[in-house]
Amino acid sequence: MSGDSPIEVGPITVTDIVRFAGAGGDFNPLHHDEAVARAAGHPGLIAMGQMQAGMLARVITDRFPLADVREFRVRFEAPVRPGDTLLLTAAETGRESVEGGLLVHLELLAERDDGIVAVRGAAVVIEVSRPRVGEGV
Repeated sequence: MSGDSPIEVGPITVTDIVRFAGAGGDFNPLHHDEAVARAAGHPGLIAMGQMQAGMLARVITDRFPLADVREFRVRFEAPVRPGDTLLLTAAETGRESVEGGLLVHLELLAERDDGIVAVRGAAVVIEVSRPRVGEGV
């Protein structure tokens, strides 16, 4: 997986945040009301963490079928604001043989364009041996 290319997303817009809020039902005013966000001590609007978690999941599902994901964990470390661009990466940290395939352990990062990690995560996927089309079953 180390040869896989990172994914760049952004810059994040207020529209991106509002659309995600509508899709996910998260209408916390920190995400859409500038005055509320400032009153809470933020310099402006912040994107909901689940938005970045969903984006980070893409580095897994670009390589593995969704049905093969066994674990996906994230930890939110820094806010993402409108104007930020994220670099999404995955690094393989280990493999273990199990019946039916290999468990692949991944370390995931969503890093803002200022170099700060916004989300750190981990995943475990199963790499299954599947017959190729035309091969016997």
